Amino acid sequence: MTFDLDAYLSRIGFDGPRTPTRETLDAIAARHTTAIPFENLDPFRGVPNRLDIESLQRKLVHGGRGGYCFEHGLLLRAALLDLGFTVTPLAGRVLWGGDVTAITARTHMLLLVDLDDERRVIDTGFGGMTLTGTLRLERDTEQPTPLEPFRLVDVGGDWAMQALVGSEWRTTYRFDLHPQYPVDYEPTNWYLSTWPQSRFVTSLMAARATADRRFALAGRRLSVHHSDGTSERRVITDIDEFRTVLERDFLIDTSGLDGLDAAFDRLD
Repeated sequence: MTFDLDAYLSRIGFDGPRTPTRETLDAIAARHTTAIPFENLDPFRGVPNRLDIESLQRKLVHGGRGGYCFEHGLLLRAALLDLGFTVTPLAGRVLWGGDVTAITARTHMLLLVDLDDERRVIDTGFGGMTLTGTLRLERDTEQPTPLEPFRLVDVGGDWAMQALVGSEWRTTYRFDLHPQYPVDYEPTNWYLSTWPQSRFVTSLMAARATADRRFALAGRRLSVHHSDGTSERRVITDIDEFRTVLERDFLIDTSGLDGLDAAFDRLD
């Protein structure tokens, strides 16, 4: 199946120039993260994620759904290639809030884009701290995004991405520049979406950014983090409220999701 660029751009609400420039790249990052949420409803319901482009378009573009990093990354890669960008898929080691020197498994996907005069990182699939802009591939420079500042730092020759959360720099993941191919993500995707002890199977997560806030759902706990530093938190108590939150705050179409009620009952 060929990639439907028109449908993707319509899905994210992008109607700007289709030229492979920094401005286009930044605009797509902002639009994509606002329109397509991070979520793991399929693995949590016992449905493995599929990474072929037909499945990605059916789910994330036409189905009113979101996905996790491999789904976001491969869909975005297809769109950027169609727009004429030079794109290198990469793999990251998730460290969220942990030791920056730790070596964890390569369970994250991000993209490196080569422009005429610079290289930029774009990543629309890192849950509650997803980039809403792009970063210049440059170490030790605080860089603004539509929400928090980010920076890239050196860790033993690797790159580590950090976000300024309040007054603290928190590491999201580390990565190197070794190119990946779509097939490289298949074994990890199968493991993460089917292994009984995977956090994507045992717990529910959803996240979406807007121009001035981040929505995050962890099990029954909903958090709204505003750009002014304030946050709101509450616990969802019933399935009707749960569906409302998924539809309203995360823009997830919950119709036809077999087993969603039973999955909600399993949440702590």
